[in-house]
Amino acid sequence: MNTKYNDLFQPLQLNNGVALRNRFVLAPLTHISSNADGTISDREIPYMESRSKDVGMAITAASHVTELGQAFPGQPSIARDSDIEGLKRLAAAIKKNGPKAIIQIHHGGVQALPEYTPNGDVAGPSAMALKSFRQAHTHTAREMTETEINETIKAFGAATRRAIEAGFDGVEIHGANGYIIHQFVSPHFNKRTDQWKDPLLFALKVVDEVVNTVKEYGNEEFIIGYRFSPEEAFNPGIKMELTEELIKRLIEKPLHYLHASLMHIHGEVHEGKYEGQSRIQLLHQWVNGRMPLIGIGSIFTADEAIDALHTGVELIAMGRGLLLDHAFVSKIKEGREDEIISYFDPHHPNKHDLPDPLWQQFKAGFYPLPSKEDAK
Repeated sequence: MNTKYNDLFQPLQLNNGVALRNRFVLAPLTHISSNADGTISDREIPYMESRSKDVGMAITAASHVTELGQAFPGQPSIARDSDIEGLKRLAAAIKKNGPKAIIQIHHGGVQALPEYTPNGDVAGPSAMALKSFRQAHTHTAREMTETEINETIKAFGAATRRAIEAGFDGVEIHGANGYIIHQFVSPHFNKRTDQWKDPLLFALKVVDEVVNTVKEYGNEEFIIGYRFSPEEAFNPGIKMELTEELIKRLIEKPLHYLHASLMHIHGEVHEGKYEGQSRIQLLHQWVNGRMPLIGIGSIFTADEAIDALHTGVELIAMGRGLLLDHAFVSKIKEGREDEIISYFDPHHPNKHDLPDPLWQQFKAGFYPLPSKEDAK
């Protein structure tokens, strides 16, 4: 291995004593490949095993905690005890080669898809009409009742219990990318006038519910992470000033890592007090060493991986890069970094070893991916 990549392979100990063998994390990427009822499919198992085999920690695709919260076709479910048996298979496949297995727990909120929810019902912080990320037509979401909000918080706890019973090493609370926790934080989505207008209340209640569930059913080695989006394009919307408040509350909680959802790890703040500054460096500064920060965004080569780590983050998540080449990490370790497949090849003989539904999404251009020309 080229010594300039040594830092990528240094172990990291989390603040609960759990050791990760290197600084690579498999990012939680939607694969639309579970069975129609949300149970784990046979095609998911080899896909997740191949993508997680070399990393220190692997995070599953977003798994919905209630049937009302399903936001993708072929989305895995962790909403029912009957899901546990399949989830056991998934956890075992991820852990087979040594990484820690984390399941991301999720609720779509107003971004849930009516064609997949009971009676086409969609609900979130406030009523609104919107076009989901994954559909061409507009749907209408209603405002959740206070009872439903509390039930949803409890559902994140119940999902955590199921994760423990299934043998996962931890959960990641999905507070990013426009889904329900993000929605309560965001002034774009949250127009409430009751106590839930507080942008941080729902997020912190979910964290507390998950933490208390782990105390009851798990142990100190069970990992709890939280993913967040630091900015959004809406105005009003989440800005870095609000994210600073959120992080300073989260680092007071017994979490084990934070995960910044970014399209580019070297991106700069768009507007406001911190305009033009590096997002990831600001976030790392605010976390202040209290727990590891995972950075992600447009990492397709070995040099981009080491440059990402040298922004100061403790861990780097690989999403599209590991989808394109599941041997990304091992090729660096073996000194074959020039063999990494860093672009999407629509004529790849093995379809990049992807499940067919995900391959079709790639071909349709759903994920922004480098082309062969981009990689030159």
